[in-house]
Amino acid sequence: MKKIVTLLVMLCVGFSFAQDKTNPKLEKKDNLVVATYYHDNGEVQQTGTFDTDGKLQGEWTSYDAKGNKLAFGTYEAGKKVGKWFFWNDNKLKEVDYSENTIANVYEWSNSKKILASN
Repeated sequence: MKKIVTLLVMLCVGFSFAQDKTNPKLEKKDNLVVATYYHDNGEVQQTGTFDTDGKLQGEWTSYDAKGNKLAFGTYEAGKKVGKWFFWNDNKLKEVDYSENTIANVYEWSNSKKILASN
């Protein structure tokens, strides 16, 4: 419990300076802390959860200041796992992670899937 309180205080202080004093919303839910961070204009910047050790856990989503989705993926004990998606202009990148390392990158453009690297 002490770790969670310390984590919450650090997050509140750190992100309040980084985001021009726009405070994140942190809620304890079962064994997780649900976090929502905001842009200066009040739009959601990121949503996700932390485990009891303060590590990123579960699904995380990032948005730009207009509310458009920028990234979506999953963490397990602070490590990226599975498929992550990154949106940029009219392109979508699909990044496959294996043991917190990029295994493959695909780029989607005009409904076409292209292997960008592996």
